[in-house]
Amino acid sequence: MSDQRKRYLETAIHEDLAQKMVFLAGPRQIGKTTLAKMIGGRYRQPVYLNWDNRVHRKAILQQQWLPEADLLILDELHKHARWKNLIKGIWDTRQHQEHILVTGSSRLDIFRKGGDSLLGRYHHYRLHPFSLTEMTSTRLPVPTDKPPTLEFADPGREATDLLFRFGGFPEPLFAASERVLRRWHRERFERVLREDIRETENVRSLSLVEQLGSMLPERVAAPLSLRSLSEDLEVSPKAVAAWMELLARNYYVFRVPPWHRRLARALKKESKYYLWDWSETPNEGSRFENMVASHLLKWCHFQQDVSGFDVELYYVRDLEKREVDFLIVWEKQPWLLVECKLGGNYQFGHLNYFGERLGIRDNRYMVSLTGTDDYVDKATGIRVIPAARFLTAFA
Repeated sequence: MSDQRKRYLETAIHEDLAQKMVFLAGPRQIGKTTLAKMIGGRYRQPVYLNWDNRVHRKAILQQQWLPEADLLILDELHKHARWKNLIKGIWDTRQHQEHILVTGSSRLDIFRKGGDSLLGRYHHYRLHPFSLTEMTSTRLPVPTDKPPTLEFADPGREATDLLFRFGGFPEPLFAASERVLRRWHRERFERVLREDIRETENVRSLSLVEQLGSMLPERVAAPLSLRSLSEDLEVSPKAVAAWMELLARNYYVFRVPPWHRRLARALKKESKYYLWDWSETPNEGSRFENMVASHLLKWCHFQQDVSGFDVELYYVRDLEKREVDFLIVWEKQPWLLVECKLGGNYQFGHLNYFGERLGIRDNRYMVSLTGTDDYVDKATGIRVIPAARFLTAFA
């Protein structure tokens, strides 16, 4: 199985390059360089320059490349301390035929959130791990102008099993080898610490950040108490919050906050955190929930980055400990509820309770990893569906 396949963002990025720069962010080794070079194949004279290469670095700083270049790919540029001023100068003095694609990780997100002189000059995309749709179908997502009607394809059970077992990062997924996966797990966090955080962030207690990261796979899928973590690490909750943000900014974890608007006695503070590489999660139930969370977040980011909609991922829990795993909110309106189960023994009470209170009548899903049931419960309108089919509706 080859990872040299069309990615879900390729067409959208190519179209945007005609008007603005494109910043492509995402975890290390997620396939940003591969995607950038695939997009480069659409141009007559693409030029690829990587900041980590000494010769390339000199060319970037002196702005020396082929004058006929019609696509300039600048890889890992965020490692340059003054890359914002550099890229502004390159953009403002570009040739009329020259398009610019910049790839990187955490620093691109920081740049996106801050006000600066590049406002209006670029579009920002986040590249996610492979999903079931990318593994099994050529039907890639398309931009929409309204909340879509979900369409489910034939079950991709073999691909679902591969994703559940090996995660969505290209190297371990396409190797489909336990040996490769074990080595990947040993090396991944070290890459994040040494190649991203150490090179681009000012962190004094890197060993404690590493210790915090090693604790997280066991705590996936549950509301995370920063105070409990602070006691384990013997630091302040404020320090733990800052380090969690650091790990999120560098694409090791992502945060799913609780939804509390329009719900009395809803939990408001404790977020859930999930891993970008869900295969690191040892507990099978938590890993399955993490895999579904990753698919839903990828879909939300696609709606944001490509179509410009405000689409966010939450979970729902109240003080009586009623909980539903995921809620998607479309333009401030609750739109879809999802509960994850490894197998059968479906309990509809919480899903129906929050569905009624949030005004979600159609999009209520009970998703099972190993179950084969596929039906609508007549009393509640809840759809019971296998994950191998449900996940085909998302990017």
